[in-house]
Amino acid sequence: MKKTILCLTLICLLAGCGGAGQQNPDSGQKPTPGKDTTSFQSGHLPVNGISMYYQIHGSGKPVVLIHGGGSTIETTFGRIIPLLARRRKVIAVDLQAHGRTTDRDADESFEQDADDVVALLKKLGIDKADFFGFSNGGTTTLQIAIRHPEVVDKMVLGSALAKRSGVPAELWGFMKNADLANMPQELKDAYLSVTPDTAGLRRMHDKDAKRVLDFKDISDAQLGSINAQALIIIADKDVIIPEHALRMQRQIKRAELAIIPGLHGEYIGEITTLKRGSHQVNFVLPMIEQFLDSKN
Repeated sequence: MKKTILCLTLICLLAGCGGAGQQNPDSGQKPTPGKDTTSFQSGHLPVNGISMYYQIHGSGKPVVLIHGGGSTIETTFGRIIPLLARRRKVIAVDLQAHGRTTDRDADESFEQDADDVVALLKKLGIDKADFFGFSNGGTTTLQIAIRHPEVVDKMVLGSALAKRSGVPAELWGFMKNADLANMPQELKDAYLSVTPDTAGLRRMHDKDAKRVLDFKDISDAQLGSINAQALIIIADKDVIIPEHALRMQRQIKRAELAIIPGLHGEYIGEITTLKRGSHQVNFVLPMIEQFLDSKN
């Protein structure tokens, strides 16, 4: 049983997901614009040697969504984009080698992802925004706050990893044997539905695995340098252990912490958790919106 749990944890950390399972028939991969469908835009822009895909939904103060590993915009955020876009300009991106964004002849890194996102925002004329990063995207959001503090107003860190000790120690051994066969089918299908390239899918998987294996702690000094207000969210059955989230909340000067019942990603309706029929998003999203809208 313990080995099974650790294997699922490995898959979750690598793929930014809630667990393996069959595709939910209601979880399509098409763009999900907000109420005003005329406000939906999408496209590619050249960014640091890659062609980066983005979507813009709604209008208002911008909030930038950064997906998890092995994911696309839709697999991580498809359920909440139309809800956020009722009052916000939602800017969502596919990161290097993910979804509809091309790859470069270099390893993935959270630092490079951070630089790519900020470069894209500059091309879109966005000088400052709120950010919501999930799983690997949460770690990228931390790097944006560290490397480009001038663009960050508030940030939501969903199941973000800052220290190698933030996940069960046994996981790192399993990571060395990461295999595409263990990647949730929902995520493989989602990638191939927008980029029908099986070789590209394997490259993304292998680069994601290497990025996690090569991950180095974000230092206490770097975390302590973050001035942006932060809302840290994890699930009580998350990949991220509660002690790690609590430590991060204490190190980031203006951070709050929420622990939600459920699995990794279940609180935002990440695609692999939809089959559970959970409704955490119905109370988690208002909490996120209240945090982002508050004047404090």
